[in-house]
Formats: sequence, structure tokens, C-alpha cells
Amino acid sequence: MAADGTGGQTKPKPHAVVIPYPLQGHVIPAAHLALRLAARGFTVTFVNTESVHQQAARALGVDRRGCDIFAGARGSEDVRYELVSDGFPLGFDRSLNHDQYMEGVLHVLPAHVEELLRRVVLDPASTCLVADTFFVWPATLARALGVPYVSFWTEPALIFALYYHMDLLAEHGHFKFSFFAEPRKDTITYIPGVPAIEPHELMSYLQETDTTSVVHRIIFKAFDEARDADYILCNTVEELEPSTIAALRVEKPFYAVGPIFPAGFARSTVATSMWAESDCSHWLDEQPPGSVLYISFGSYAHVTKQELHEIAGGVLASGTRFLWVMRPDIVSSDDPNPLPEGFVAASTGRGLVVPWCCQVEVLSHTALGGFLTHCGWNSVLESVWAGVPMLCFPLLTDQFTNRRLVVREWRVGMPIGDRGAVFADEVRARIEGIMSGKEGEKLREAVKNVRATLEAATTHGGSSQQSFDEFVDELTRRCSER
Repeated sequence: MAADGTGGQTKPKPHAVVIPYPLQGHVIPAAHLALRLAARGFTVTFVNTESVHQQAARALGVDRRGCDIFAGARGSEDVRYELVSDGFPLGFDRSLNHDQYMEGVLHVLPAHVEELLRRVVLDPASTCLVADTFFVWPATLARALGVPYVSFWTEPALIFALYYHMDLLAEHGHFKFSFFAEPRKDTITYIPGVPAIEPHELMSYLQETDTTSVVHRIIFKAFDEARDADYILCNTVEELEPSTIAALRVEKPFYAVGPIFPAGFARSTVATSMWAESDCSHWLDEQPPGSVLYISFGSYAHVTKQELHEIAGGVLASGTRFLWVMRPDIVSSDDPNPLPEGFVAASTGRGLVVPWCCQVEVLSHTALGGFLTHCGWNSVLESVWAGVPMLCFPLLTDQFTNRRLVVREWRVGMPIGDRGAVFADEVRARIEGIMSGKEGEKLREAVKNVRATLEAATTHGGSSQQSFDEFVDELTRRCSER
């Protein structure tokens, strides 16, 4: 501690150790939260796994040993960058061996994180731990270190509430922890702050009858830890989920601080992409305004080859111009060319297929008219901010519940494969509806209104800005008084 010039001691800067879950969809908002905290005077230590870091370095085309993902983002802010092993060799295929990797995240990663934290937490009195809610260790480790635990929830408040009240779902028979009973299929009306919701709108892991998987074990333990969090930060907007957020605030100090985007909704200055990004701007510049359907299923989820072929058939039959992000492992790491034979040739002149792109830039382009999406929460928020209506094809986890918000509550999108299998005829009809029909006009008008809500929340005096200010003030006060 340094002297303050009056014979006293200056208080140290508050120090936030930010640890995202090691998936791109979690790293992106955590990185921009880190920059927000740094801009408010925090020293920030951002912790990536070595594997995520290597993927980001490879995407940039630089050596991982000299790569710092915040190099292009720092101004005067104090952002430090640390790496931790997830317990697997860097060459291990985490996508192809998903369950084995998740077992490591559950059992091995915590010890590596604890070792790192005991090195970087030099002054517990001025430090807080900001960790992704899905980790299974933050509250326990924060108590051991003597620091507050800020649980960072990267999804909507609705999904936090449903996971938080898994015990109620089980008690009422809508979710089961054993093999001995089939879950109820009637409407769920008893979750505090949650409007009536159908069982098929629950997250995929709450719809499954086998709850012994590694992901279920992670979810159960993570929400045991979340109950002991000191604060919850949520990447949502209060006006979009008022009753749910109000109910959660009865349980915990809950701050809605979203949407968490790169400054100016532009290409991120933090290198968070795990794949090299293709430049699509020239091709998009050549397309008429509002004429292009953007297709992407995110950075994590997989589709079956059958689903991919049905979607491809619908895209071709619609005659619509399209930009399709075909992630190399979208079906499997060992099936790098999953599109139907002849698809690219048949769509020459009106379609572009790329392995990855800067989604924010694509959605912001005037050529965009619709987004066929898996309904990952980052994609939903980005699409709304860009004013682009959605065709919703959820694949797993939160995406089914996000679709409910998009389709039923905000009415800014239409479902595809709403009750299971997807077929080319349905895909074609939905594409035609969103790109050229009256339904598309209604969706575009609705998405403007929701976008205005997001924008108002982030401006001076808006709900998300106020909530973030309150959180920073509370955390700063707590650190200064300890």
C-alpha cells in the first residue's frame, strides 16, 4: 500500500480476477465485461485456458507464446492476462471427445485454477473473483481465499431461474433425477417470476430423462455453488425480463448489465475468435439491401448430417441469397465437408459458404435480411441489436428456452423444427416468409422495438448502465472496507 501524501495510506485499486468458461460463447462476454471493469478503475486479471488461448492465437496466425488477446484493446486500463491448463494436452480434440473433456473441466481444472489464484490474489481484501456460473468451484474457492464471488451468468435471467429452481421442477415432476418416472408434460406455472412455460421450452438438459451425464453433474454442482455467490451479474436487460429478475433479486443481489458487446457494436478489439475469420464484406457489398439470409449455428453446438442436408435443401429451394458459416466441426471434427454433394455448385452466384466470420460485422451489413440461427444467447442479442429477424433452429442447452423469448415473447423470430425433426419444405417456407412475406415485415418492425429497449438500457441513465454502476459502487465499497 502506498502513502497518500497526508500521512495515511491509499486504498489499493480493486482487483477483479475474471475467469470465463472455456467456450467461445462464454469468453466473448467475459472479455468485454473485463474491459468494462478496467474502465471503471479495476485492475483486472483475465484467465484463459491454454487451449482456448492456442485456438485464438491460431486464428490470428501468430505464435501462442507471444500472443496476448488484449493487446489491441488496452488503453490506460490495467488488464493482465494469465493462462491455466485444463489438464489435457494442447493437441487433444476437445470437440470430438466432448464428454471426456467435460470430465476434466469437472475434476481436473479446479486444482489448476486454485494454484493460479493463490499466485495472483496477492491482497484478498481488495480482490473479487468473477467466474462463470457454470464452474463447479467458485464459491468454495472464494471462501478459501477470503474474497467475494461474483457469479457471471452469460445467458438470460429466465434460464438462471429455471436452473436455480431445479428442485421445484423435480418436486412437481417436470424434471427427474432418476430413471424411475417419466416427467410431466403439462404447463409449468410455479417457478417464481417465470411466466407459464411448456416443458419443451426448457433447456435440453432439463428435458432429458438420463440425468447422470457429466454435463448434468456440472450443472447440479455449479448451481449449488451459485447459491453461495455474493453477487450475480447477468447479460440481459431488465425491461425484457422484469418479473424474473425481480424474483431473483429476492434470492440474491442480481444485476442485469446487458447486452455486453464490443464498444460501438464493432469488430472486437479483443482476440476472442477461435477460428480465422473470412472477410465477407466485398461479397455482401455486391448484394441488394435486405436480400441475404445469414446462417450460423455458433461456435459449440453440432448438427447431424441429415439435419444439415434438409436445411441445405430448403435453402436451395427458396432461391434466397445466403451467407452460410460452415464451422469445420459442425457435424464432427472427422467430417470436414458435410454439405450435400453439388450444393456449392448449385448455389453459385447467390451463396457464399465460409468456415467462420465476424458475426457482428455481417449482421450489421445492409445486405442482411434474416438470420437462421441456433439461438445461442450472444447470437440472439447481436441479431436484435442489428435489427435482423431470426429463424430459430435450437440444437441444445439454453437454445430452446432462448427460442421461446425470441418467438413467443418478443415476436422477433419464427421457429424451424419446432417439435423435433427439420424438413426442407418447412425450411424453404420459413425462409420465404421471413425474407419476402408480410410475416417478415412484422418481425422487422418488432425487432426494431426490442432493439430500442436494448439501446435505452445501455445509454446514460438506462437500466443496465445504472445496474452496472450500482454493482461497481457496491464492489468498490466492499473492497475498500475490508
